[in-house]
Amino acid sequence: MKYRKLIFFALIALLLCVNILTAQNSPNRVGTTASNFLELGFDPKGIAMGEACVSTVENLSSIYWNPAGLASMSKNELFFAYQPWLVGTQTYMASAGIAVPSLGTFAASILGINYGEMEVTTMELQEGTGEKYSPADLAINFSYGRRLTSWFNFGTTIKYIHSSIFHSNANALAADFGVIINTGYFSPTDKKDGMRIGMCLSNYGTRMKYGGLDMLRSVDISPDEAGNYKDIQVEYKTDSWELPLIFRIGISVNPIVTNIHRLTLAVDALHANNNNESLNLGAKYTLSIPGIAKLFLRGGYRSIFLENSQFGLTFGGGILLHSNQRNAIQIDYAYRNIGILGYTNVIGISYIF
Repeated sequence: MKYRKLIFFALIALLLCVNILTAQNSPNRVGTTASNFLELGFDPKGIAMGEACVSTVENLSSIYWNPAGLASMSKNELFFAYQPWLVGTQTYMASAGIAVPSLGTFAASILGINYGEMEVTTMELQEGTGEKYSPADLAINFSYGRRLTSWFNFGTTIKYIHSSIFHSNANALAADFGVIINTGYFSPTDKKDGMRIGMCLSNYGTRMKYGGLDMLRSVDISPDEAGNYKDIQVEYKTDSWELPLIFRIGISVNPIVTNIHRLTLAVDALHANNNNESLNLGAKYTLSIPGIAKLFLRGGYRSIFLENSQFGLTFGGGILLHSNQRNAIQIDYAYRNIGILGYTNVIGISYIF
């Protein structure tokens, strides 16, 4: 009873916080936040489901979608994902998690984006100076998830975010908070396969402001006066920018559950501080070969009702192979359509032990 009251007040507090944080947002603020790589999606399992997975995650991919899913891990896991993104850029995610039965799951991860090599240009040398640089963004995450009761999971992530452009950089600290509730309703078997509700607030943190050597210049502060003014050093100051704050809430059901077959349907609603609200739809079919393997087929549609969105159809699959009773390896793939920008492929590999 004590847990139920605690959980109830925690959910009310989370919803009130989200309402306060988003109440001041204008309907459309596209392009007004920094470190937007945090919105791209790094895990092929969730991407293939149209990113409708805030209530379904239960492995290391939970670090990105909803850290409460870490509480469902019963084994240790290593995970790596790679995604060739647009115009020669690449995203990556590497993570490790340790499940401690009496304490919960502890995890650490790095996710980021490499924008490739670019030429340095200036106003005087617009064809290039001969130098090159490689801008990049990354986030270092420390996560924790725990099952407080048989039907309630809680998780949080603390992250350090770093962005570098030539000799300039910016840093920020942020946190994610998430819950997953197993209602027990609409279960074709027992309550553990019932409808699940997931919520996560992502990237709540400090603003980012760029600084560094590239902001330093020598300026003649009095060009019309005699004197040695031409080498006065000044520093340009940039504005500070918010992180892409995202609130996800979703539900999932399992209309088919047998020893061999499982079908999961999910829908997520998103509220972001830099865009309008949208919906994601997803489905996952699992075929189990007991003691040998599991096969996964996934599909979905991202950003329904989002005006001018180029995102849409997604699909993918995966296979989990048992090497023995404890160890397993899982490989997953996802494809997503980005309209006039083409498409992307994502691949991930997990080692479970």
